[in-house]
Amino acid sequence: MRLWTLHPRHLDAAGLVALWREALLAQAVLLGRTRGYKHHPQLQRFRATADPAASIADYLRVVADEAAARGYAFNSGLIVTAGATSEPIAETRGQLLYEWEHLGRKLQNRSADWFRDKVATAKPTAHPLFRIVAGGVRDWERLDAARPRDGA
Repeated sequence: MRLWTLHPRHLDAAGLVALWREALLAQAVLLGRTRGYKHHPQLQRFRATADPAASIADYLRVVADEAAARGYAFNSGLIVTAGATSEPIAETRGQLLYEWEHLGRKLQNRSADWFRDKVATAKPTAHPLFRIVAGGVRDWERLDAARPRDGA
């Protein structure tokens, strides 16, 4: 499961569809509607909010809006809302930059044209749910031994 800190505009079509599916799974987990993935580290930042269901709903809405802007028909009726909106979630600059590098590597292999046209010369922007603060890569991220957590 990867719930990107990055804005979904940076994702290619395959990445956007995967994000939609994974965020819907995250919603099910946060609502107690599934037994799997209960302890997935990507859910920590949503669980730490006052209203995890509202936070994941806000996250999903941005993904659905990006899909609609590209002409895709994601079923936004699957977003469970309690009517509340969430507060921004603090996320570190190191996490954002780590994900940017990670996405770049994935896209170079999977979607070289998208990487060249949309990512290679762009600057990373965050999903609007996240407020970027100083800090390194999050502890829950699996890094290789050569990558320090505090760089950023």
